[in-house]
Amino acid sequence: MTAADRFRDAVDRRDIAALDELFTDDVRFYSPVKFVPFEGKPMVLGLFGVLLRTFEDFRYVGQYDGTAETSADGTSAPSEVLLFRATVGGKEIHGIDLLHFAEDGRIKEFTVMVRPQSAVHALGEAVLAGLVADGLAPASAAGQ
Repeated sequence: MTAADRFRDAVDRRDIAALDELFTDDVRFYSPVKFVPFEGKPMVLGLFGVLLRTFEDFRYVGQYDGTAETSADGTSAPSEVLLFRATVGGKEIHGIDLLHFAEDGRIKEFTVMVRPQSAVHALGEAVLAGLVADGLAPASAAGQ
């Protein structure tokens, strides 16, 4: 089973402990609603806890593999693209997860892209509220 397969399985089971084993300690998560990445395993795992509670009817609908240049250092790395569908706040989301892998097979970089813009907005608001509720973002961020 590949790391991408294990990742999909962990997401399907909503198993944060399984995700912990799949990320490098310095993993970066590039969000469609935040300019700078979320960095480090504790923050990314916290974010996934929020995401797994936020998405309704989340399901992967496709998968592609290959290589791609990473954002962090511009090197080429084994990569997988996972296509998904979900609902957030009544908005249907179409999206992709782009996973870049370290030499040891763990995920070192994770980029999410979603459409349409109204769904991006709904997702951003829901995730921010979850991050604030979990103490991962300051309450003042919710008012911005």
